[in-house]
Amino acid sequence: MLKQNSSDNKLFTVGFYNLENLFDIKNDIKTLDDDFTEHADRKWNKERFRKKIKKLSKVISKIGIKEAGHPPILLGVAEVENSYVLEKLTTAKHLKPYNYGFVHFDSPDERGIDTALLYRKEEVSIIEKQTYTLYITTETGERDYTRDILHVTCSYKKEILHILVNHWPSRRAGTIETDYKRIAAAEKNREISASIIAKNPDSKIIIMGDFNDDPKSKSLQVLAGNEFYNPMELLHTKYEGSLNYKGNWNLFDQILISNSFFQVQNNPIRFKDAVIFNKKIVQEYTGKYKGNPFRTYIGKKYLGGYSDHFPVFALFSKK
Repeated sequence: MLKQNSSDNKLFTVGFYNLENLFDIKNDIKTLDDDFTEHADRKWNKERFRKKIKKLSKVISKIGIKEAGHPPILLGVAEVENSYVLEKLTTAKHLKPYNYGFVHFDSPDERGIDTALLYRKEEVSIIEKQTYTLYITTETGERDYTRDILHVTCSYKKEILHILVNHWPSRRAGTIETDYKRIAAAEKNREISASIIAKNPDSKIIIMGDFNDDPKSKSLQVLAGNEFYNPMELLHTKYEGSLNYKGNWNLFDQILISNSFFQVQNNPIRFKDAVIFNKKIVQEYTGKYKGNPFRTYIGKKYLGGYSDHFPVFALFSKK
């Protein structure tokens, strides 16, 4: 991991964090959120919601502190139910001093979980925001209502950045059986990126998300193509990742950057490093799963942790 002087304010980070079912406690009759209500088996209530908000805000406030001296200027998030939970998160004790705003749209996901982008309002200005719907079908030919792709165009110190936030279809029905869904998502991201590059070949694009695939999976190879660099390929090993399933590490949470970040001439923003934020604060402390992400639930059992994913972030320098 790259070590930097925390007093160097020319460094900044952009991160991504799957917040693991950040639901409010109310039942939304339009979505399948019943598991996260007070009277469900998981007994999701005001106190558990409050604790999760507090813990997540504390983690986010620490991301990139050692490397850049301050938390991310931009943070993509996944598995948030609505604007209410984002409002509670961004105004929580540990994040309030950083004055985060957020961009969020409700998506057609059946469970009602969406992606969003948090941004520090004193550092970043939002220029444009929109979503792109991913039209795919289930294994039986019916439409699969999954998360939209969030595209935010923003300005940081007079530099334009395009951020695409993703949460791709899961592997629940089988990795091979559902490959086509994530490949379709990759192709949709490339389509969006191509339209951006067509207007300005030097556009700086960051694609982030929980891709439900590893860096060397076919979908991520399709996504990267020749136009994007995926620094996460170097981070995924048998000993490290962003989530652990049955003793095996996966790195589903990734940040890809366009090659424009490596241009030699007239390039004030440069990529420096990518990091899995797997500090002890977000790990299981003891027992069989020691070192794994400290999650909120395992099945229906309440553990009181943060998320079943570690956050990830990319470090940049600004001239």
